[in-house]
Amino acid sequence: MNWITNYVRPRINSMLGRREVPENLWIKCPETGEMVFHKDLEDNKWVIPASGFHMKMPAKARLADLFDKGEYEALPQPKVAQDPLKFRDSKKYIDRLKDSRLKTEQEDTVLAGLGKVRGVKLVAVVHEFNFIGGSLGMAAGEAIVKAFERAIAEKCPLVMFPASGGARMQEGILSLMQLPRTTVAVDLLKEAGQPYIVVLTNPTTGGVTASYAMLGDIHMAEPGAEIGFAGKRVIEQTLREKLPEGFQTSEYLLEHGMVDMVVKRHDIPDTLATLLKILTKAPANDVSAKSKNGAALPVAAKA
Repeated sequence: MNWITNYVRPRINSMLGRREVPENLWIKCPETGEMVFHKDLEDNKWVIPASGFHMKMPAKARLADLFDKGEYEALPQPKVAQDPLKFRDSKKYIDRLKDSRLKTEQEDTVLAGLGKVRGVKLVAVVHEFNFIGGSLGMAAGEAIVKAFERAIAEKCPLVMFPASGGARMQEGILSLMQLPRTTVAVDLLKEAGQPYIVVLTNPTTGGVTASYAMLGDIHMAEPGAEIGFAGKRVIEQTLREKLPEGFQTSEYLLEHGMVDMVVKRHDIPDTLATLLKILTKAPANDVSAKSKNGAALPVAAKA
C-alpha cells in the first residue's frame, strides 16, 4: 500500500479543498491523436469533429438520437437464467454481469425501442458494446427475438444496430443457439412483408455477423467500421498471407459488394426514413431529400 498516494495526498486535497478531476473528460482521437472534450464529442454524436472518426456510441444515446424528439417506447428486457453453466475464468461470470450492469445501467447487451423516425414507425434494436463487448448471449438473443415479434405485431419495419465481438463464450452452446433463433426471427419478419435494415457499426464480428447482422434487406454501415467474422490477425496467421490495406472496413466491404452504402452517423435517421418509405411504398412527401446539415442522402439520387 502506497501511504503517500492513498492517505497523505487525499488528506492534503481535502484540507485545500481540491477536487479530483475525472480521467475521461478528454477523449483522444484514434486517428489523429487530437484531444476532444467529452461534452463536445457527445454533442457531435460521438463523432470526432475534426477528423470525422466515428467513436462507439452508447446504446441509450443511439436510441434517443434516432427517434423523433428522442421519444420512444422502451421494450421490456426478457428474464433468462443467469450464469447457467456456472462459468469461471479469471473471474466469475456472474461477477462480470454485475460489473457490466453497474457500468452501463443496462440489464444486458441489447436495448430495443418502438417509435417514429421522421414519421416512420419502426422497432430499433441496438447493441451496447460496453456490456461484455456487446456479446450475444441468452438474454440478448431473447430480447432480439421479442423485438422482431413486436415489429410483426405492430406491422412495422425493424432496424438493427449491431456492435459486437460475437457470441458470449461464458454461455457456451447456449449462446450459439441464439444464432438460429434470431435467424428464424428475421425470416418471420420478412414473411410478414416488413423491411429489415441493418446499420453495421464498429465492430460487428463473430457469431453476430454469421447470423442476423448480415441478413438485412439493405445493409448500411458507418464509416470506418470493422466488419467481419474472424479478426484480421487470426486470418493472417491462418492463411499466412498479408491482407489488403483497409481489409474488413466499411469502405472495403462497400467496394466488394458486401455493404450497400456507407452513411455518416448524422445522416442515418434521414437515410433510414427515405429507404423505408421506398420499401413500404409509403408517401415520401414528409421525408426530406437532404439531411439536417444539407448533405444529399445517398439513396435519394437512386430513388
